[in-house]
Formats: sequence, C-alpha cells, structure tokens
Amino acid sequence: MSGSKTGLERLREKIREWSEEIGPITPRMERDPGALEEFCDAAVFRYQAQLAIPPEYRVSDDTGMAPVPGEGMTVQRVVMAEEISAVDPAIVLAAPGPSLSGGAIEAMADPDQKKWFYSRLQERPTWTFFGLTEPKHGSDAMGLETTLTPSGDGHLELSGTKRYVGNAARADVGVVFARTRPGPLGVMAVMVDTADPGFKATPLPTLGMRGNQICAIEMDRVRIPPENVLGRHLPASRRGIWGALQSLSAFRPGMAGMAVGIARAAHDYLLRHRGELAAGGMERVREIGRRIEAGRALTLHAARAADARSESAGYLASAAKYRTSRLAEDVTREAIALLGPGARLDHPDLDRYARDARAVEFMEGTRNVHRLNLFQGIVQRKLSG
Repeated sequence: MSGSKTGLERLREKIREWSEEIGPITPRMERDPGALEEFCDAAVFRYQAQLAIPPEYRVSDDTGMAPVPGEGMTVQRVVMAEEISAVDPAIVLAAPGPSLSGGAIEAMADPDQKKWFYSRLQERPTWTFFGLTEPKHGSDAMGLETTLTPSGDGHLELSGTKRYVGNAARADVGVVFARTRPGPLGVMAVMVDTADPGFKATPLPTLGMRGNQICAIEMDRVRIPPENVLGRHLPASRRGIWGALQSLSAFRPGMAGMAVGIARAAHDYLLRHRGELAAGGMERVREIGRRIEAGRALTLHAARAADARSESAGYLASAAKYRTSRLAEDVTREAIALLGPGARLDHPDLDRYARDARAVEFMEGTRNVHRLNLFQGIVQRKLSG
C-alpha cells in the first residue's frame, strides 16, 4: 500500500513519473542540443537543481516534492540519477543547476561566495560548468597549464584552454582550476562569469549524449576579481587540488547511480522483449536483475557514507563507480547478445544504452583510476565502513 512506502520510495516514484514525462526529448536533443532549453522549467529539472543547493541558500520549491527526511542529499541525488538515467542519462548531465561546480563551491567557497553563486542559480534556470580537464593532460591537475596571474590592479588574469567540459557553451557561471606557481600547492580555483571578455566556449561534436554539449574552452586574459578566488580563507592544502578531489568524490555516487539506471533500462527492455530471447535467456535476464540490485545497494551504501562524511566515503564512491560502470557495460552487451545478430540495428534503444554505458566509464575517472584509489583504501585500512 502507498501509505507504507518509505520517503525514498516515494521520491523514486515521483522522479520516475517526471522523467517519463520528458522522455520524448531524447531524440530531439540528439538532433539539436538546444531543444533542452524548451524543457528547462520541467519539474524534474527544478527539483534536481534545488536538491543540489544547500537548504540555507534555497528558495521555496514549487514542485510539491520535499527533500526526504532522514536521508542525505547524496542518497537522494543517487536515486534521482538512477531514475532519470533509466530514461536518458543525458538529461542528468544536461540539466541546469550547480553540477560539479557546486561541489567545488561547497568545499572551498566562503559564505559570501556561496551566497553569490547560489543566488545566480535561482534567478532563472542556470547552467554551470567545471573546468579542470586540459587537452594535453586530461584531469591531471599537476600538469595544468592554464594560468592565473596578477594584472597589476588587484585583479587576476585567467588564460588557457580546457576540453571536454559539459554545458560550458550555455553556462552563465562556472569554476576553473588554474596554476599560480609550480608545485602541488600552486593550483587555485576561481569562479568565472562566462559573459566576461576573453571567455569562449565551443561545443565539440560527439556521438551520443549531445544534450550535455561537451565543449572546448578558450580563455584569453579573463579578468578575475580577487573575491572570486576560492579558498582564500582556507589553508593552502585545502584549496585547488583538494577542492577538485572533494567535488569529484561527492559526485561519484551519482555517476554510479547513472550506471545503475542504464543497466536497469537495458534489463527492462529485455523483459519487454522476452519473447524474442533464445532458450535459457530468461535465466540470464534474472541474473542481470540480481546484479543490478547488488549494484544499487553498493551505490546507496557509498552515498550514505558520503552524507555521513565517513573516512571511507571516497573509497566506497570509487568502489561503486568501478562496479556499476562495469555493470552497465556488461548488461548492455549481454542484452545485445541475448537478442541475437543484428540487435543493435533492430533495437536502436539498446544500441543507445550500450553507447551511453561506455560513456560512463570516462566520467569522474576511469576504472583504472578507481582501482588505484581502492588499493590505497585497502592498504590504509580505510574501507571498514
């Protein structure tokens, strides 16, 4: 009975309902990423953006769905990511709101900076971006070549290039990491207004998930006021790189939730086409279902550790991202195999699930990165939780 459902179950049902309402946007976004902007006031987008804003900076929400009592924000974001991704993970990535930049703001911004950032996001549906990755260095922050230098009048100047940055061409504001001097403590993060002279973001051609508008960014002496430098009130060890890692760790459970959603979509597709499966196929489908349940349980465990600020949170996030990204690829490949030769042509939805599953591998660190992180957690005995 509905009266016996938990708050998390009710949230799951509501997000599923909202997601299915905007599901038809998927083919339009693939043809024209700008089509998303017609739907940016949809309830699922408004709720997703509000959920990522701390309560003290949040304006009233008119979606009719309050945050779930007793559950942290990471858990709720994981549930949202799974349910939306079962329809289309590009909708999660393309949505307006704080995204990864919000994680950097939470980790490094002072109260005035938080107020400025979050107020910008609530004036109207607003996109943000997170500028870390560079053409020659990937996400290797130690190799950053983007520079932040004094201009002589109290301001700073930001120059350099970034690549593979989601939503940068439509964003109003974002966070960029740049180098002020050599060494691990020489990286700083700054808030950037994309309307400022010298900032240019250009969408890159992609195969799939086009709504996210992966971009290249070029910055030529973009003026940064000193109050836009993040972490000035923090020790040097808790700026720059530390803030980037905190942001990535906070969002990895959400990436795992996306992977679970993709795997679930492929599983549901098989159930709808069970009549086309070869003999013995249903037992393999049931095994897929069991693996998805295990992946969801691990992801929620990692999310709860993140909300509790557990010492093991970062390592559990890596475990969830590692296991579920592999799960999504395994499940989509198995689904294609079960439907026989030509499945990717005869079942275009399955082809999209397989393509999206592969894309998740490269989000918030590949599996090799997470293997290394897990190894460190095991060696340091920080995975007891």
